[in-house]
Parts: sequence; C-alpha cells; structure tokens
Amino acid sequence: MTDDAIIEETIQFVKETLKGAEGGHDWFHIQRVFRNTLFIAKDEKVDVLVASLGALLHDIADAKFYNGDETIGPKMAATFLTSLKVDQKVIDHVVKIIENISYKNSLDPNASTFTSPELQVVQDADRLDAIGAIGIARTFNYGGFKNRELYNPAIPPNLNQSKEAYKKSAAPTINHFYEKLLLLKDKMNTQTGKEMAAQRHQFMLNFLEQFYAEWNPIGVKEDI
Repeated sequence: MTDDAIIEETIQFVKETLKGAEGGHDWFHIQRVFRNTLFIAKDEKVDVLVASLGALLHDIADAKFYNGDETIGPKMAATFLTSLKVDQKVIDHVVKIIENISYKNSLDPNASTFTSPELQVVQDADRLDAIGAIGIARTFNYGGFKNRELYNPAIPPNLNQSKEAYKKSAAPTINHFYEKLLLLKDKMNTQTGKEMAAQRHQFMLNFLEQFYAEWNPIGVKEDI
C-alpha cells in the first residue's frame, strides 16, 4: 500500500470513529491539525508519513472522554495501522507521538522524555489549534460541554497544577487561558510554529481585554 493510500484509509477511519464527537475534538479538529502539520513540515526534516499519521490519529481516543485512560488511543491506533500492514517502525513512532503529544504530560516530572522532529511538528500543529480564534471557540465549546462557568472572579487560575490536578479541574473556562492557552506560545518547537503562535497569542490577549471590559464596565463597582 502506498503512503497516499495509507493516509486516505486513515482519514476515513478517523472520520468514522469520531462521528458525533465533542465539537472541539471532532474530525474537523483533526483535519486542522493535519493541515497545520503539513504546512509546518515543509520547513522541517521529517518523515511526512509518520507526521501525517501522528496528526490524524493523535486524538482517536482522547483520554478525557475515556475516564482518563491514556492507553486506549495508542492501542487503537496501533491496531488500525497493523491492519493496514504499515511498517512496524512507523507504527511504533506514531504510537510514541500519541503518547507524548499532550500538554498535560509537561506537568508530570516523571513523564517520558521521548522526542523526535515528527513529534515536535505534530505537537506544534495541535497546540496551534488550541489558541487563537479557533482555540477560543474550542475552549468555550468544551466548557459548555462540561457545564462549566464562563468566569468566576472568586476562583483564580491555578498556575502550579500537577498533571492529576489539571486532569480533574472543573474551573471556569476563562481560567483555562491562564492555566494552558497563554503558556503555549513559549512551548512551540519549530520556527514556523512560533511565528504562527505569536499572532494567535495576541488575538487571545485582545479577546481577554474585551471580555473583562464587558464583564465589568469601567466606573461600576465590582461588588454590585
């Protein structure tokens, strides 16, 4: 099977598997990450097949929708790629990307130290979809999905979360900007990713400024 055929089969598998998924983690999220991956990869020395499969399969079974089980996604991806008779080295690399792409792993001092150019590209592509206009939309969509408050001035962001605290958090959606989204710009791996992230980061800062201005107009007592 050619690389193009493998990618096409994977696209169809992901589309079918993610039917009805939460709007921030559905096929269109995967499609955007895949496109970002291909765009960033043009300026990087990477195995495009590995990066493409990593992008397409990185959220095939996001742990947050499976009671926190982080093993289901890698297993599902490996089983699918094996069915296509993909080279085992490629499968192993894709599984490593899925296991290590998540932001929450950066909060775990005992997390794997695995890295590769392909992981760095896919990680940047995924993080780009978490910031900017689409990132804002996804954040509030998930907050609504979990029935979280938009904002509560009495609940400050937790800026020193452990991985487990991050996974269990039910804080207002605005807090997520400070606990993750605004931190991603400085965690990008590639030059292209850094350049793209800078503009999206500024858009989020502008959004927050407007949000707070609308939440509490100047000259009105905050305790009203």
